[in-house]
Amino acid sequence: MISDKLTVADCPIETASVESAENARTSFSQSGRESRQSAMNVYVHLAVDKDAVEWSRKRESGDLVGINDPTPYGYGRAQEMGCRVTFSKSGRENRLQKLFRLGWRAILGADVVHAWRNRTAILNSDIVWTHTESQYLAVAMVGRLLGKRVRIIGQSVWLIDSWDALSLPKKALFRWLVARVDVLTFHSPENYARAKALFPAANIRLVKFGIPAETKQAPLERPRGEVVSILALGNDRHRDWKTLVDAVSGMPNYRLKILSGSVPKGLVKNRENIEVVRARSNDELRKAFDDATLVCVPLKKNLHASGITVIQEAVLSGVPVVATDIGGVSAYFSTDEIRYVPAGDPEALRAAFEEISRDPAQALERASRAQARMSERGDIGAQTYIRQHVELSHEILQWGGS
Repeated sequence: MISDKLTVADCPIETASVESAENARTSFSQSGRESRQSAMNVYVHLAVDKDAVEWSRKRESGDLVGINDPTPYGYGRAQEMGCRVTFSKSGRENRLQKLFRLGWRAILGADVVHAWRNRTAILNSDIVWTHTESQYLAVAMVGRLLGKRVRIIGQSVWLIDSWDALSLPKKALFRWLVARVDVLTFHSPENYARAKALFPAANIRLVKFGIPAETKQAPLERPRGEVVSILALGNDRHRDWKTLVDAVSGMPNYRLKILSGSVPKGLVKNRENIEVVRARSNDELRKAFDDATLVCVPLKKNLHASGITVIQEAVLSGVPVVATDIGGVSAYFSTDEIRYVPAGDPEALRAAFEEISRDPAQALERASRAQARMSERGDIGAQTYIRQHVELSHEILQWGGS
């Protein structure tokens, strides 16, 4: 999910070290400060490259491309829901320090050094939120090393997909750490179901990921034309670029534009109707959506709803979507909202492209229903995603115990 971002600024944020001048510049509003004593103290532990101050800087400079919240993944919205929110701080590393941290991450499968550097903020929180397994396993390790009880919501993305490939020692280590996580959350019913089998004693919940849904572009009927403009984007490891390229190769009425840095160059060599570039700004991304007849999200087998971020961005941009029905994405949007195809089937992709080109009115209806799910009904979006974290945190803190 995370790597799906082609990816705040105006919203102030706090990092873990609240005494520093840098954090004073990014502190929450005065009203937020006045409510701290009664507010739930949420510490959000993110990856080194998702440092909240750096996120804000990149968003302000335009380096974050896509639909992004002013705070990383929208977690700062919890401030408006009665929480005091602080974020992990990455700080600067010299080459030796970075090598040391990455070495331990490779050995342990989690960024324990980064978590250790933020141990004071971890211990001072009521509850810790994390975004991927690398973070919650590391936080759990810090708690184990210090012999302290840390309340953790551990969100997994790739762990279940990669579980079978892990060594026995690493599986044992991860089970030991998972035992100290209060709740494991998953974005997809598929990895949720597998996790229930792998960790029968764990408290496991399904929490659908959502991006900011407040701003949207109304779907427009794409006119019939001789050329079908297909847009594909994303860098997730489970993109099935080969099937998509096979579907459009040798089809002069198809024009495929891929915004990605993960497409093998040899795959698109000498394909005159395929262009592979990167979106350097939100204006470029917006124009790509505006010019597209449809957005295609081709996927390989996965369990974690790969592609769901791009699907939501396309839906909010008002563009019809064709996606591979795999990984649990159909738990977010129904067949009345997204045109699904089976995995690894270029002929099915071509049929979906032709259907949308041939019947733009039906495609418009699908796009409108999909967008309504992210706005009018509010099933999906950053606000719902963060609210679920807040509600779950209150539940955890009511359990008490050790």
